[in-house]
Amino acid sequence: MNKLPLLGDITPAQFLRDYWHKKPLLIRNAVPGFKPLLSLDALAKLAATNHAESRLVTGFGGAWAMQHGPLESLPAREQREWTLLVQGVNLFDAKADALLRQFRFIPDARLDDLMVSFATDGGGVGPHFDSYDVFLLQAQGQRRWRIGAQKDLSLVDGLPLKILADFQPEEEFVLNPGDMLYLPPHYAHDGVAIGDCQTYSIGFRSPSYQELGEAFLQFMADSIDLPGRYADPDLKAGDKPAEIPRQMLTSLAEELNKVRFTEEDITIFFGEYMSEPKHNVFFTGPAKPLTVGKFGEAVMKKGLSLSRKTQMLYRGKHVFINGESFGVGKADKATLELLANQRRLDGEQFAAASDDVLEALYTWYQDGWVELG
Repeated sequence: MNKLPLLGDITPAQFLRDYWHKKPLLIRNAVPGFKPLLSLDALAKLAATNHAESRLVTGFGGAWAMQHGPLESLPAREQREWTLLVQGVNLFDAKADALLRQFRFIPDARLDDLMVSFATDGGGVGPHFDSYDVFLLQAQGQRRWRIGAQKDLSLVDGLPLKILADFQPEEEFVLNPGDMLYLPPHYAHDGVAIGDCQTYSIGFRSPSYQELGEAFLQFMADSIDLPGRYADPDLKAGDKPAEIPRQMLTSLAEELNKVRFTEEDITIFFGEYMSEPKHNVFFTGPAKPLTVGKFGEAVMKKGLSLSRKTQMLYRGKHVFINGESFGVGKADKATLELLANQRRLDGEQFAAASDDVLEALYTWYQDGWVELG
């Protein structure tokens, strides 16, 4: 896919300075002549599988209901007020992946997935807010968006969806195919289909600090080294046997305070955490893998690319791929950085790879993390 305009007449630097995390931006004709990448039938087939995350939202007669996939059937096309949502479509469709990668002016560690929403007339998911940034690209038909920067984000109790109790819209737009709306986190919005409608949502990862903190402590548990065992050679007799002696707590605190973590610990944790595949992502290697020699010859001719499902990141001497990490030297780092940034290597770039890199690439090829061509 060729580079798209996406942001209209502003540069990524201007967008990040003036809008990212700050205020909405409506971009008319962000993708000129855009047409849906998948038909409703293709979306329905994906939603019927257990490896694609999907939901069916209905608002029949003003009563909200939600059903999680796999979805064996959908309401009739003629039925109003229903919405099919399919997450991570980029994992299953090359064109959807290519569209998602157009947004790499945001770091890969933040870029999450492409969700496709198909709705019949009047369909939507109600007024709500997201905890992350989102681009809403219109792909088919029209959708009316009402948005507002309200502070009151309280929700209606007892509903299967997170719907705002008191939605106060300030602006309204009708988006046509190719138009796109950017919304920062916690910006209230409500999109309603005008006729049959497809909207593509480009979302970003925004883990909570609590979630990261809990995961980091689990990560660090493997590297903590506190030798010795509790002892109290200076124990004094007392008349309150049930009370925990202060000295016991003081001794424990002194030992626990010896636990330290470094910037490198944080780097390795974060790289592994942000490259870890989601629970529903599975890799399939080639049915008949080439030998390592034939693999090298094939890459020289055709190049290789990361699988759509692969997340590859790096920082300093550390390279992260699908939740794993390793350190590399300067020469290898250059090749692997190219692969991570371009998501592919041509034959000439591969020719500079060391035996260690070749061995790693061959293992990833066998695992389905990289593909020929």
